[in-house]
Amino acid sequence: MMTMMNMKMMKMMNMMMRIKSFLLPVMIIIALPVYAFGGSVLTDSADKDWLNLVRLYTSADEVNYEGSKWDKLISSHTGKKHVNTLAEWWSSFGDETLTQLIEMSFANNKDMATARARVLEARAQVGATMAGMSPKADGGALWTNSRASDHSTKAGSNNLYRVGMDASWELDFFGKKSDELKANKMALEGQEATLQSAWVSLSAEVATNYITLRMLQERLKIAEKNIEVQRDIYELVKSQHLAGLRDELSVQQSEYTLERTKSAIPSIIQSISETMNALAILTGEIPGTLTELLSAKNHDVKIPEADTSRLVGIPAESLRQRPDITAAEKAFTAQISRRKSAEKSYYPVISLAGSIGLESFSTGNFFDAGSQAFSIGPRITWPVFNSGAIRKNIRIQTAREEQYFAAYEKTILQAVSEVRNALTANAQEAERNTILKRGLSSAQSALDIARDKYFQGLVTFNEVLTAMQAVYSLEDDCATSDGRKMMNLVALFKALGGGWEPFTQQKDSAPLN
Repeated sequence: MMTMMNMKMMKMMNMMMRIKSFLLPVMIIIALPVYAFGGSVLTDSADKDWLNLVRLYTSADEVNYEGSKWDKLISSHTGKKHVNTLAEWWSSFGDETLTQLIEMSFANNKDMATARARVLEARAQVGATMAGMSPKADGGALWTNSRASDHSTKAGSNNLYRVGMDASWELDFFGKKSDELKANKMALEGQEATLQSAWVSLSAEVATNYITLRMLQERLKIAEKNIEVQRDIYELVKSQHLAGLRDELSVQQSEYTLERTKSAIPSIIQSISETMNALAILTGEIPGTLTELLSAKNHDVKIPEADTSRLVGIPAESLRQRPDITAAEKAFTAQISRRKSAEKSYYPVISLAGSIGLESFSTGNFFDAGSQAFSIGPRITWPVFNSGAIRKNIRIQTAREEQYFAAYEKTILQAVSEVRNALTANAQEAERNTILKRGLSSAQSALDIARDKYFQGLVTFNEVLTAMQAVYSLEDDCATSDGRKMMNLVALFKALGGGWEPFTQQKDSAPLN
C-alpha cells in the first residue's frame, strides 16, 4: 500500500514539474517584443528583464518559482496602473456611449446571468459538501404492530412504540471527504473564472460591434457625400450636353457612376440595422430600443480612437491573469482532488453512530424512566470485494485528469497565439492604414486635376470618372481600416485578459453584482 502511495506521489510531482516546464517557456515566448502603433507594447526595461529571464532559464528542474528571480521579475512589472488599464480598457477610447453599452451588458446580458447562476450553484455545492462532513442527527417516531408465530418464544401480537433521535458522524481519517471538498472549492473558483471570462468576452464583443456600427455609419456618410459630389457633376455634364457642349457618352458615364455609388447604400443600412440589433441583444434590450442612443442623427459620428500610449508598460506577464487560463487550471486541480479521493476509497470508513429515546411495548409506561434507551459505538467498514470497481474508478479519474491537463496546455497555447495574432494584426493594419491615407491624398489631388482639365477640354470624362471612383473607394477603405485598427486593439485587450477585476474578499456578493 505504501509503495502504491509513493508511486502516486512521484507521478503527481512529475506532473506538476511538467506544468512548470510548460508555463515558463510559454511566458518567454509571449515576451518577445512585437511592435505596433510605432512603439512596443512592452517597455524597454521590460524587454531587458525578459531577456534576463531567458538567460536564467535552463530547465524546469533548476527553477524554483517561490522567492526566485522569476517572482522578482514578475512583481517588478505588476501594479495597480496596469490592472486598471486592463480592467477598464474601454475607457481608453473616451467614448461615453461605448462605456454605457458595456455597463448595460454587464448588468443585463443573459449569458452573464447564466454564468452568475452557475457560480451560485458551485457555491451551494461547496456548502453541501461541507455539510456532509459534519455530524448528522435525525429525529423520529415509530409504532409497529406485529404478530409472532404460535410456535415462537413469544406468540401473539405485540406493539412497539419508539420516539427518539439517531446521530452519526463519518470521521475523515484519511482525507477522502477533504479531497472532495477541495475539488468542489476548485470547481467554484473555476466557475468564478468562467464568469470573469464571460466579462472579458462580453466587453470585447460589445466594443467590436460598437466600432463596427460607427465604421458602417462613417462609410454611409462617405457614400452620401460622394453621391452629392457625383450628382453635381452629373447635373453639370447634363446641362452642358443640353447646351451642345458635351456628348451623350459623358452623360451616361456620369449617370452610371452615380447609380453604382447609390447601390452601396442599402447594404450598408442593412448592416447598420443588424449591428444595432446585435448590440441590443448583448445589452439585454429588445432590438430596436437602442436606435435613438446609437443613431447617427443624434451624434457626431466618428470611429472611436483609443489612447494607445496606455498600452506601453503593460507586461507580458499580464497574460497569466486571463480568466480562461485560470478556469482551465482550476478544473485540472479539481480533477486531481477527485482522483485522490477515488484512491482513498481503498481505505476503511470509520464512523460514530448513536441513538437516544423512549421505547416501550405499552403506552401506559412509555414515559416512565425505565423506557429510556440509548446506543453508541464506532463502526468500521472496509471494502473487501467489489469486482475492481474502485480500481476502475481510479483509472477513470486519472484519465480525466490527463484530459484536463491537456486542455490546460491547449488553453495556454491558444492564449499565446491570440496575443501574437493581435499584435501582428495591429502592426500590419496600422501600416496598411498609413498607405491607404497616402493613396487617398494622391487620389484627391488627381481628381481635382482631372476635373479642371476636363472642363478645359484637355482630357476625356473617363479620367474624371476613374479619379472619382478611386477617391470613393479609398475613402471607404480608409474608414474600414480605421475601424479594423480599433477592433484589433480590442482583440489585443481581450487576448491579454482585459475587462475584469479580481473578486473582493466578500465573495457572497461582489462577483454577482
